[in-house]
Amino acid sequence: MGCLLSTPDAAGGARRRPKNIGEIVVFVPGLRIPRPLDFAQPLGDGLSKSLVERLSALRTRIEVMAGQEAPMTTKPRRTATQHGGSTLTDLQQALEDYLPVLLGLVENGNRLKHNLRFCWINQEEVMEETTMSDSWYEVLSVLHLMAILLFSQANLLLLPSKSTGGYQNTSLEDCKRASIDIFLKAAGYLDFAVQKVLPQLPLELRNDLPLDLTEGVLKSLCLQALGQGVEIQLGMAIDSIKATLAVKRRLACEMVKYWHQAHEYIKDLPLANGWGEKHKLFVQWKHIEAKATAYYLHGLILEEGNMSSDTAAAALQAAEEYLRESKKACEAFHTALPSSRNPPLWGASKYLVEKIPKDIPSKTINWDSQKHELIVQGAPSLPDFALSLKPDEYQLPSMDPSWNQVQNSFPTN
Repeated sequence: MGCLLSTPDAAGGARRRPKNIGEIVVFVPGLRIPRPLDFAQPLGDGLSKSLVERLSALRTRIEVMAGQEAPMTTKPRRTATQHGGSTLTDLQQALEDYLPVLLGLVENGNRLKHNLRFCWINQEEVMEETTMSDSWYEVLSVLHLMAILLFSQANLLLLPSKSTGGYQNTSLEDCKRASIDIFLKAAGYLDFAVQKVLPQLPLELRNDLPLDLTEGVLKSLCLQALGQGVEIQLGMAIDSIKATLAVKRRLACEMVKYWHQAHEYIKDLPLANGWGEKHKLFVQWKHIEAKATAYYLHGLILEEGNMSSDTAAAALQAAEEYLRESKKACEAFHTALPSSRNPPLWGASKYLVEKIPKDIPSKTINWDSQKHELIVQGAPSLPDFALSLKPDEYQLPSMDPSWNQVQNSFPTN
C-alpha cells in the first residue's frame, strides 16, 4: 500500500535559517521541495522510454525551480526576474504541466502507483524529508505547493512598492481585486486536497504525513485564504463611500468566523517553534484583530438603533479591548523567528487604529477596573451571518493522452 521514510536531510546539508523575512501581509508557509527521483528503474518495464523521460524532465524542472524559489520566499523583498517573468508564475506553470502526466500513475487503478518512492523536503524548520511509495502523496504535495505559491503571489501583490511579473503596472485597487481571486483559487486547491486526495491515501500513510500536509493544517490554510479574502473586501468597503455600515459589519463578522475556524483546526497541533509556531501566532493575531473590527462596527450600529446605550457601549469597550490585545498578538507574531514586520497600515487595520482611540473613550462606560475576561463576557453577541466566500471549485486535469496506450497495455488492479 506504500511505505514511509522520514529522515533528516543529511544529503542536502544544513541550510541557514532566515532571521528576518521583512514585511508581510500574508503568512506564507515554507515551501515543500521535491527531491531527485529516478523514474527509469521502477517504471522502465511498464512504460515507454519517452514517457519515462517526460515524467523525469517535468519533475526535475520542478525540483530545480522550487530549490531556487525557496530561498527567495524568505527574502525581505522580491522583484521580477531578469527575464521579465515571475519565478512564481513559472514554477506554477511547471506544476500544472506535470500534474496531467503524473495522474497516469493513479488513474484507473494503475499497477505502477506504488512503484516509485516520492521524496519531499520541508523548508520549514529542520530540513526533514518524507518519502512515501504512493503516487497520491505526490499529487497531494503538488497541490499543496501550488496553493502556497499563490499565497506568496498574493503577499507580493499586497505589499507596497512591489514588482511582480504580470502585475507591475496595475493599481493598488486592481491588486486587491486580483489578490481575492488568488486567495479563492488557493482555497480551491486546498479544499480539493482535503476532500478528494487525502481519502485516497491509506489511513496508516495519512497518520504519517508531515504536519504541513495533515488535514488540520490544510483546512486552516484554506480558511486563512478565505479570511484574508474577506479582509480585502472589508478594506475596500471601508474605502468606499457607497458601502453602508451594515455591509461593513457583515464582512467583519464573516471574517471573525473564518479566522475562528482556522484557529480551531491548528490550535492543538504540535507545531514546533519556528515556522509552525509563527503560523499559529498569525492566525491568533488575525482572529483577535477581526473581533476588534466586528465589535467596533457592531457597536456603531447599536448606537444608531434603539438598543440601550449600555449594550452599544459594551460592544465598543470589547472592540477597544480586542484592539489592545491584537497589538500584543501582532508583536508576538512579528518577533517570532523568523522575524517580520508590518507594512504601512491600510484597510481594516488602519481603520481600527485611527477610529477606536478617537471614538470609543468618549462613548464607553468607565470599566477601567474590569479585567479582560469580564469585558469580553459582557460584550453582546455578534450577528451570525452566512459565510459568503467559498473556495473556487477545482477538479484535477484530464490525464495526459500519452497514457492512453499504456493503460490498455497491462491490466489494472
